[in-house]
Amino acid sequence: MNATCRMASLAVLAALCLFCITVAPAMAQGTGGGAAGQQKYTMAEYNAWQAADAEKNPAAQIKMLDDFVAKYPNSALLNYIYTLYYKNYGAQKNFPKTIEYCNKLIALGDKASVTEKYQAYSVWAFAYFNIPNPDPQTAKAAHDAALAGVKIVDSVPKPEGVDDAKFAEDKKRSIIFFYGTAANAALAAKDCAGAVESYKAVLAVTPDDLTSNYSLGKAYGCTNPPQQADALWAYARAASSKNATETQSKSVKTYLRKLIVNFQGGTVCDALSDAEMNELLQLASSSVDCPASYKLPSSANLDAARNNMTIASVFTDLKAGGDKAKLTWTASCGLEFPDVPGKVLEVTGGTDPVVIKNAFVTTDAEFEAATTANMEFKIPGQPEAGKLAKDAFVHITGTLTSYDPDPAFMIHWEKGKVSADDLPKEKAPVKKPVRKPAAKPQ
Repeated sequence: MNATCRMASLAVLAALCLFCITVAPAMAQGTGGGAAGQQKYTMAEYNAWQAADAEKNPAAQIKMLDDFVAKYPNSALLNYIYTLYYKNYGAQKNFPKTIEYCNKLIALGDKASVTEKYQAYSVWAFAYFNIPNPDPQTAKAAHDAALAGVKIVDSVPKPEGVDDAKFAEDKKRSIIFFYGTAANAALAAKDCAGAVESYKAVLAVTPDDLTSNYSLGKAYGCTNPPQQADALWAYARAASSKNATETQSKSVKTYLRKLIVNFQGGTVCDALSDAEMNELLQLASSSVDCPASYKLPSSANLDAARNNMTIASVFTDLKAGGDKAKLTWTASCGLEFPDVPGKVLEVTGGTDPVVIKNAFVTTDAEFEAATTANMEFKIPGQPEAGKLAKDAFVHITGTLTSYDPDPAFMIHWEKGKVSADDLPKEKAPVKKPVRKPAAKPQ
């Protein structure tokens, strides 16, 4: 929140300086100036306002302003009086009172100029950012006020002497600030859908902003129901933001990976989680919005896919490719399958682990026809597996770790163990007859 407040302070101060137009009522008695137009006020009112404006002691100035309002409750100069009020309270860091008098000025309607109302909305937003732990009602009011501020930006007249391009850039910064305020306030008010809308409005102007993308992820995550794919997409955009430092990017990536794992019910395949995150980072860097085509299987999807799953169904699905293969692989990666049948085609023995390449077979016909390996097992701590003969039929228990799709289809297994019944049997050594020495003659 502190960093956000500092950003808000800079934005408001810049906006107030760049958009500020000095407006004072005409000094002639009986006329009105500025937003008051031709409304009437007396010289006594004017002098009272001038005296209050000149007062430097905050407490004394507040008393003078209170006296003015009590004496002239319908004065045409209230727009100037309320401005003094909110500036005074803002300087004292009394932000609730600052907001109160910003609202009073805004409520004047046509009796206040567009610039005055713009400034009041800006200070309103600044004051909100400096209220610790705002209650939902205050947050909701801040959200509404910030969106009203957005609507008024284009109506603010360009100050004399300000370059057109610079003025356009200033308005752009103001819109970002107001939408950012609206989004943060919506989150505080538990209006997650409203926060999503406002953060997306910020990103429409500055799509690569780290903070807004990250906050959009939070907003998507708290909608009812949570929009998890959109949330992950927004976090990925934050992690790949061009204005993110290396430390920030690393931190967001760590968090993103944790979210992916949790979304999928605690995956047991690290390589898969890394691949899913890298794919998401690459896709999200090219688009602000998560496309409908992007799918990340949830824990419920994976549990359903694991029902009645067999190694035979895994082979069939992976070779088919497409979304079915993606779902099946996400569900099966990291799982241990017992006694996977295969025909040995290549053995690398004399090492630990022993590496066996074989073909998955389920029938005699498949066994006879198999000539190409489609499984690779790494078998630690079982050196006798290195003595398996080519074309032997074996059952190997192993853990799925990765696979290569067609055309060079290959499933890779770790922690393999060949069934003891299939290991080569050591031949018992032939016993040589023992000849007893001939008995010596007596």
